Amino acid sequence: MNFIFISPQFPKTYYRFCQKLRDNGVNVLGIGDTPYNDLDNVCKDALTEYYYLPNLEVYEDVYKAVAFFAFKYGKIDYLESNNEYWLRQDSKLREDFNIWGPKFKNVIEFTSKSHMKKYYEKAGVPCARYKISSTLEDDLKFVELVGYPIVAKPDVGVGAAETFKIKNDTDLINFHNHHYTIPYLLEEFIEGNIISFDGICDEFNNVVFCDNEIFPPSIMDIVNENLEVTYYVNKEVPRDVYEKGQAVLKAFNIQKRFFHLEFFRLTKAKKGLGKVGDIVALEVNMRPPGGYTPDMINFAASVDTYKIWADVMCYNKTTVDLNKDKFYCIYVGRRDRLNYVNSTASILYNYHEHIKVHDRMADILSSALGNEFYIAIFKDYDEMQKFKNFVLQK
Repeated sequence: MNFIFISPQFPKTYYRFCQKLRDNGVNVLGIGDTPYNDLDNVCKDALTEYYYLPNLEVYEDVYKAVAFFAFKYGKIDYLESNNEYWLRQDSKLREDFNIWGPKFKNVIEFTSKSHMKKYYEKAGVPCARYKISSTLEDDLKFVELVGYPIVAKPDVGVGAAETFKIKNDTDLINFHNHHYTIPYLLEEFIEGNIISFDGICDEFNNVVFCDNEIFPPSIMDIVNENLEVTYYVNKEVPRDVYEKGQAVLKAFNIQKRFFHLEFFRLTKAKKGLGKVGDIVALEVNMRPPGGYTPDMINFAASVDTYKIWADVMCYNKTTVDLNKDKFYCIYVGRRDRLNYVNSTASILYNYHEHIKVHDRMADILSSALGNEFYIAIFKDYDEMQKFKNFVLQK
């Protein structure tokens, strides 16, 4: 099997997807924008061959790299990056080289926030009302319908980048004065906790492995206001989350992919959407959750999601034992601009049995995930909360 992996060196741990494919006997061919000599040795060892390009944004160059591998190794069976930023380009390459997997028209449906809503509705999950921003006059009519605040977000975008809460007419006028060149989605504001249903599904849209994460109320505020961030992987997946998530995968006909489906769990009843505790659609991401979250899932469920994914790609099932000890796994991100009571040394000393990772976050991801971070596991929810408070105490 020939598998092209786009950007195997970034994010930092993505070489592990390649590593597990290689362990399964796959010919793993990397294309990335880091010079070969600058790759970590573990990444080099996971690849059969690597093709360096200064700029992965130049489609013609990436096309030539894929053509080179096809000429040298024969038919390409799979091409993937597992990275939101490259999903559309991945799909065009699959189309041009007749490679199995979602093509451009399919990827449009799950990377456009407006397109994805019809699939949530097909799955029986209510969605917030929305419109594509047009004229100020038309947008004001939408506000008359749903009321302030509203949320403005790029129709196609990654995470909470360039996403804003619009609280009044002045905010809306200021938004229009920026003259954004990309389509923006305006959406009614939902009061709820953000939760996710993450995992890997097989060729028939069936969940092979899954988990549930609980996020802060507003990733948007974290990015825009440079706030601290914490989130955690739950010990168990609530039944309603599993059922809604499986229905969404079926509606999208998602095959052999990592998925990250986001929902609100309402903290305030919303007419037309549900009562407190009900699940409302947020957005879908048909790739792994961001940052170090795949590793957090591994720590929480005592599994190897990189291997599960590689097994599914190769065999449509996995040999990984999914019934091991479960933990809460929390991510706590600090900001360099803030002064904290407890030093790094103190945190590592007091929680050395719990901490799995302590590191600096890559600058490109720091707006959402903080500058310095800790990942730790706990059997007890209250102990996890004490750890979070200890790390963030001012």
